[in-house]
Amino acid sequence: MASTPQDEFRSLMGFLESDPANAALLEDAANAAVQAGELETAKMLFERLHDVAPLNGERANAAGLAAMRSGYQAIAQTWFGLVLEDAPDDSGVRFNLAWSHALDGDFAAAADFLDAKVIAELPQAAMLDLQIAHHLGDFEAAGRKMDRYLEQFPDYAPLNAAASVLAMDIDRPDLAREAAIKAGDHPDALTTLAALSLGENNLSEAEEMLAKARAIRADQPRAEIGQGMLMLAKGDPEGATALLDRGAELFGDHLGSWVAAGWAHLMAGDRQPARKRFETACQIDGTFGEAQGSLAVIEFLDGNVDEARKMAKVATRLDPASFSAALTNVLIAQSDGKPELAERILSKAFKQPILPDGTNLLQALARSVSSK
Repeated sequence: MASTPQDEFRSLMGFLESDPANAALLEDAANAAVQAGELETAKMLFERLHDVAPLNGERANAAGLAAMRSGYQAIAQTWFGLVLEDAPDDSGVRFNLAWSHALDGDFAAAADFLDAKVIAELPQAAMLDLQIAHHLGDFEAAGRKMDRYLEQFPDYAPLNAAASVLAMDIDRPDLAREAAIKAGDHPDALTTLAALSLGENNLSEAEEMLAKARAIRADQPRAEIGQGMLMLAKGDPEGATALLDRGAELFGDHLGSWVAAGWAHLMAGDRQPARKRFETACQIDGTFGEAQGSLAVIEFLDGNVDEARKMAKVATRLDPASFSAALTNVLIAQSDGKPELAERILSKAFKQPILPDGTNLLQALARSVSSK
């Protein structure tokens, strides 16, 4: 039987017990630890190796990769910095530094290492630069970069996956679908296809895409949210609340996720938790019309008709296409100011066309989750 990476790693660690300062043995063991997935041990072994024979070049880069993959970004950046001192134009090392800073949440520092040369040489650098622009909320610049990078690297699956997510956020669904299909089984692409399917009420296809995405990456927030939306579509708001809450928490500042979570609670009959989630979205961005409009619905259901009208006007001014503001106005007009009748109308609005353009609440929520 052929030996596995774990077998080789264990064997080398055994040899190290007898000769702990052997530089060649330390290097072999560190590399074997990486292959075996023992990244914490690999990080420690590279540090021991550095004490015996100071690292530079490829060995320092390998040490940086081990530290980065095991979550020690400051240490990783120190190793990569050593390499960059001798090779300041090395695109691979500059990308590694950018990736480590991005993992550390320092997107400005990450972008500094992604110059035109790095991006021209490495499609993964183009992907990261696009993700950074998207994360920072500069949608106009991100859109321009997306078109340019897709032209440069049309067949790079991770870039297409990142583009599919951005294209949804900037309301380019045709490009989102095209890019997602080209990205294959990348989990971001699968969740994009699932979101498109949900918006078309193709629940079986959405379920298939989400199952694949969650099998590949179980803690992906978009997959959690997509699964929650699927449960809403199937008439299970109680089951959807935990998934949408978790997805919103994982995303942190994704406004549509908080709004969707709020609506799940509202449809489950939990008005106060719904209000809290809409208020969270407003706290993140007070100019988000859907959050303001969703609060208007809550105010109306609580019997505060004048406040609901006022908030719906604010929501419409912020976003003339706001589904929640339009829904508030429909509820006011059709229920004659009676909250109990409004709740019956609201329960039908989830799957039946009720808004002026024929959209139902589920479709509107799917669009909201796929954007802000």
